[in-house]
Parts: sequence; C-alpha cells; structure tokens
Amino acid sequence: MSQPYVPTARTRVVREANRADYDRETAYRILDEGFLCHVGFVADAQPFVIPTSYGRSGDKLYIHGSAASRMLRQLKESVPVCVTVTLLDGLVLARSIFNHSMNYRSVVMLGNAALVEDPAEKLEALRLLSEHIIPGRWADSRQPNEQELKATSVLRLPIEEFSAKVRTGPVIDDEEDYVFRTWAGVVPLEMKAGKPIADARLDPSLPVPDYAKHYSRTD
Repeated sequence: MSQPYVPTARTRVVREANRADYDRETAYRILDEGFLCHVGFVADAQPFVIPTSYGRSGDKLYIHGSAASRMLRQLKESVPVCVTVTLLDGLVLARSIFNHSMNYRSVVMLGNAALVEDPAEKLEALRLLSEHIIPGRWADSRQPNEQELKATSVLRLPIEEFSAKVRTGPVIDDEEDYVFRTWAGVVPLEMKAGKPIADARLDPSLPVPDYAKHYSRTD
C-alpha cells in the first residue's frame, strides 16, 4: 500500500518539481534495488561525502563501517546527515546539447543517524546488509566473530524526511530543434552480472551457488 507524505521545506523538490515523488513505496523500491549510497556530513567545518553499502528494514536504513572511520565516529555523535541513492537507467540524447539528460531514479534522506548498541540488533543489521547485497549469502558464510563485531559500527537512520525524484521517457527537445538531422533517442543502461569467477583456492568440486549464478538487482 502506498504511503505518501507531505515533504518538508528541506526535501521538497524545487528544480524539475514534476519529477518529484513523495511516496514511500516508490522510495523503498529504489532503495531496495540499489545497494550503494553516499553519506554526506560535516566534520570540523569540512564537508565529506562517503560511499558505502546499506540495508533497509521497514522505515530504517542501516549503514556500517570500521569503528575507527571518520564517518562512523562523526555520525554516532548524531550529527545531521544526508544520504542519497541513485539508479541510472539511460542516457537521453537530444538534438540540442543543452537538452541532453539522463533517465534515473533517486532518493534523498535527511536526518540524524544513531549508533546501534544492542548486540542483537547490530547482528541483525549486518545480516540485513549482507542479504540486501546478495540474498542467501549470509547463511552460506562464516558469521562475524566477537573481534570483528567490536571493530565494526552500525548506524541506524530513520527514513522520516525524504524525497524521491524520477526521470523516465524520451527526448524533450525545443520545437525548433526537431528540424536538425541529428540522431536523438535513449541509450538504456542496466546493471548486469557477469559469469561468476571462482577463487583460485576454491575446491573445484564446489558448485556455484544459485544466488551468484543468477544474480540480479531487479528480481
């Protein structure tokens, strides 16, 4: 069931407002297809934007990293953060260079991340992160040990203040430019997994698991 909400002044899309989507279902579909986000924050008056993986559980986003990293040290102090996820679907080639564009789907989230301190929630968040990237891998791998868990921080960001933005469809040229004999159209783009490459020290009798053999982000 769709869950639209009223955007805040900070998340209301101003430029190309017709591409805005404030429906949670739309935002969650984008988040669930992607697995790389960019986390923006300010530390000592210096802006930083760090790419990292993430996982979602309901209306919560989890990110993780080394407990010693600048990002995790700053964010666990509950500083304001901006998290973005973008999926690129195509290059839109217009007759005018000014009207070139891209088809894309994106989500911007604002809020304050909190350090996950409960051991059970932390382990479950790490499982979510793993399963979000490649479902089935968590149960097939060695679980994190106490030392690894201690060296890793997990942050929780409530998905409360957000907006999605989507561009789909064909070229939009100025009417007078349609007379130009220049090819125009869309070059579709998609993420496609290649054939899995076995580790050099892998037992050759082990088969490739289905989750690797048939990997896809759009299932």
